[in-house]
Amino acid sequence: MTTTGAPADTGHITKKLSTLDRYLAVWILAAMALGLGLGRLIPGLGRALDSVQVAGVSLPIALGLLVMMYPVLAKVRYDETHRVIGDKKLMITSLLINWVLAPAFMFALAWIFLADLPEYRTGLIIVGLARCIAMVLIWNDLACGDREAAAVLVAINSVFQVIAFGALGWFYLQLLPSWLGLPTTSAEFSVWAITLSVVIFLGIPLVAGFLTRTLGEKARGRDWYENRFLPKLGPFALYGLLFTIVILFALQGDTIIAKPLDVARIALPLLVYFAVVFGASMLIGRGLGMSYERTTTLAFTAAGNNFELAIAVAIATFGVTSGQALAGVVGPLIEVPALVALVYAALWSRKLFPSTLAQKEMK
Repeated sequence: MTTTGAPADTGHITKKLSTLDRYLAVWILAAMALGLGLGRLIPGLGRALDSVQVAGVSLPIALGLLVMMYPVLAKVRYDETHRVIGDKKLMITSLLINWVLAPAFMFALAWIFLADLPEYRTGLIIVGLARCIAMVLIWNDLACGDREAAAVLVAINSVFQVIAFGALGWFYLQLLPSWLGLPTTSAEFSVWAITLSVVIFLGIPLVAGFLTRTLGEKARGRDWYENRFLPKLGPFALYGLLFTIVILFALQGDTIIAKPLDVARIALPLLVYFAVVFGASMLIGRGLGMSYERTTTLAFTAAGNNFELAIAVAIATFGVTSGQALAGVVGPLIEVPALVALVYAALWSRKLFPSTLAQKEMK
């Protein structure tokens, strides 16, 4: 896809997605329904899943989490970082939005919308700390953003999460609430538990993804790797996500059926988050004089969240049947239609960028 697609392309966004990605919301709903059904039909499922654990997470779920993270990280072009890191305006702005403003905004939304539901509130804060490294590459490409910039920001977010996620979790779940006179997260919280889960469920697939790309390109070349290998590997990220959702909903079934309004209450702040963070990032990029392509990349990497990691951290730290885990699971269901809508919004906004208009006039 070129970086300046014709306006007519906006009517065919979903057609550019693969069948799996196009109906992602449908697959997630189906996985939820299947999980609910299994939970009702197999009462002893929870005990069976918890019989073998990895870092406090049942082995089947741990495998699902690793499977859904690995293909995403194998897509990143790690050797392209030098081409974008030199753009200090983009890098500083992205780091500021991703690691200061966006988590702080999610913290505020969690307390505004879920002040009386501490488990969901904590889950939402964890979601805000998990910066997007997954489908942002798809949304960015559909919106004609800068592919290489997106790849670099994804790589930086991946590494930064391994290093800083635990400390940020401690800050937003314990230190900041205590400063503000708010209740802190229960004693179940452990910065080391969060750090360990991030190292396992992000660090391992990050190293595996880097090695896969490096060795794959060295052996067969980039064209083979990206056009033949990645299309076969890519769907496993969705398979892993759906498998994890099935198991989670099998264990969360009674809570979901008994409290459907709680799910709606988790969804509302997520919708507000996507709209406000995306819109603010577009305005900031435009105000700083960035091109449409890089502004769009900035906005999508800021607005999207790494729900896979949030789910992994919530399960490992608070348990598979916790409200924190449920808050993470609701995320992908809301994110997919929200970010598809934001792709249309981004393409519409191209007329607000003089450089993009100038390129169109030259054609």
